[in-house]
Amino acid sequence: MKDSLIDIQKKLLPELLPIMQRRFDILQYIGLMEPVGRRSLSSSLGITERILRGEVSLLKEQKLIQVASVGMSLTADGRNVLEGLREIIREISGLNSLETEVRKKLGLEKVIIVSGNSDESPWVKSELGRACAGCMKDVLEGENIIAVTGGTTMAAVAEMLTPELSKNILFVPARGGIGEDVQNQANTICAKMAEKTHSKHRVLYVPDQVSSEMYQTISKEPAIHEVLTMIKSANIVLHGIGDALKMAERRKTSSEDVAKLREKHAVSEAFGYYFNEDGLIVHKVQTIGLQLDDLANVEHVIAVAGGASKAMAIRSYMKQAKTNTVLITDEGAAKQLL
Repeated sequence: MKDSLIDIQKKLLPELLPIMQRRFDILQYIGLMEPVGRRSLSSSLGITERILRGEVSLLKEQKLIQVASVGMSLTADGRNVLEGLREIIREISGLNSLETEVRKKLGLEKVIIVSGNSDESPWVKSELGRACAGCMKDVLEGENIIAVTGGTTMAAVAEMLTPELSKNILFVPARGGIGEDVQNQANTICAKMAEKTHSKHRVLYVPDQVSSEMYQTISKEPAIHEVLTMIKSANIVLHGIGDALKMAERRKTSSEDVAKLREKHAVSEAFGYYFNEDGLIVHKVQTIGLQLDDLANVEHVIAVAGGASKAMAIRSYMKQAKTNTVLITDEGAAKQLL
């Protein structure tokens, strides 16, 4: 079997590949955060300013970046080179084989892995968002109702959407508010996604967690009932996967219920359900919006979660997820999963 060009380069020019990876990382970071200063770039990528100075000088000479008083940004040529490099870097860094391993380990049909660890580098969340936008583009056709949960990862996805995605999309929040920062609530994220794609959205102004009596009353309100019907009709669901105890804290859960979660070894949360390491439901809160059973009727479910610290939660949740769920994660979580 013939060696690929990359395999030959690894043997003959081993020093070339780390340099290519470094320059790719620099272009990628500038593309995500532009305009960006050299100091911010240096600390975020862990490259000394001395080495970075030489790299920036070369990239500028090649007309791949432009440097202004506000910071560095990519040129049109820079964007083209970055896009062309993506698949090469995936092969060099072993991301393609990592995806195959994680896919087999979790029993899923599709896994997408981006480089980096979002626990250590916040900008990796933007890469998760970019990957999610690409995945959405692949499945959009006809009229689409997209139900979206809240959280910082979904907020990062919203930032990476573009008008070219706009194909008869209606964004709806998968659930009510959750008592967290407004910008991380599903309603706000839906509005941002609609704005970015020049699409429409609806809001669900109800608490995330309610008593059974209130649930029965609220869900009969005509305006709320209409949005709930749309949510149940979603053909695409975008959601995050939470760490059980952190989600309980965000929900301002009672100390009794937190003790119950600890006692039952809850490690993950999604849609108001808490799961143990075996993927079994150990606790559920009464939430208004999408329920776990509703996912059985959804054509495309895309779960986005990254960071090595999320590996246990991802493994736990995926034990009961539909096999056609697409998992988008990062290298940090993927390596920890294996």
